Amino acid sequence: MNKVANRQVICQVLCEEAKKDRDIVVLCSDSRGSASLAPFAKEYPNQFVETGIAEQDLVGIAAGLARSGKKSFAASPACFLSTRSLEQAKVDVAYSNTNVKLIGISGGISYGALGMSHHSAQDIAGMASIPNMRVYLPSDRHQTACLVKALLKDEKPAYIRVGRNAVEDVYEEGKVSFVMDRANVLNRQEQGADVLIVACGEMVRPSLDAVSCLAEEGIRAEVIDMYCVKPLDTSTLLKEAGKARAVVTVEEHSPFGGLGSMVSQAVAGHCPKKVINLSLPDSPVVSGTSREVFDYYGLNAAGITAAAKEALER
Repeated sequence: MNKVANRQVICQVLCEEAKKDRDIVVLCSDSRGSASLAPFAKEYPNQFVETGIAEQDLVGIAAGLARSGKKSFAASPACFLSTRSLEQAKVDVAYSNTNVKLIGISGGISYGALGMSHHSAQDIAGMASIPNMRVYLPSDRHQTACLVKALLKDEKPAYIRVGRNAVEDVYEEGKVSFVMDRANVLNRQEQGADVLIVACGEMVRPSLDAVSCLAEEGIRAEVIDMYCVKPLDTSTLLKEAGKARAVVTVEEHSPFGGLGSMVSQAVAGHCPKKVINLSLPDSPVVSGTSREVFDYYGLNAAGITAAAKEALER
């Protein structure tokens, strides 16, 4: 069982790269502990900025540093980064096209029993609606490492959402098929799948588990790991959706404006067929651990399997 959270991997990559690149700067809003960035702050104190609980200042300062030639990585709880500082993300980062990477930690329902004030179920919709802002949700620690290394090589804005807890590996170490802004097709069915499952972030692993459950019933399923929610890899999506009988999307997000909405829009416009969206509800989420909440709303292998069978029966 994997015990390394994606946020820890972000710190590992930044620490390693900062050895040879003094332009890398990390900013936190009293969140170095929850972001697992304390090791970076300790090792590179001159490349670390602590703003305190002031997310708007966090993003503004990160943008200012970026305009001065720095490579800014600003980390804060996703629930606050994507709402409280949305104006700064829009104006100072995206509209100005500054080299700032916004890291939304403890995304989705990671904070569990702390409730709706600490959940970030609308961050994909909010960030994706801003021109120039890219949105990424890596599925495991190995893909997270590849993503951060790739982001260090470009100078464009991006929002990266990672969860609080460690997730089971989707990929093997050293065997990650990673191309920037290109989705990965997992369990590819060369003759086409009965059902195509499109997932992002922590929902990729249970989607793969659902593939095994469906196979036991003679149903062929493919999974697209759409870590690049924006820009959405429509080329891969439409190629695979065109061969499938139905499509199911799975996301840890509101039913509006996220992966499901984007996939439905693309499929409806180019290869119309049945699409079922699995997501969090448009209502206050029940309290509990991430696992308990996922199970309650069917965001697990059993729920995805049931949705896939329903899509094929309609």
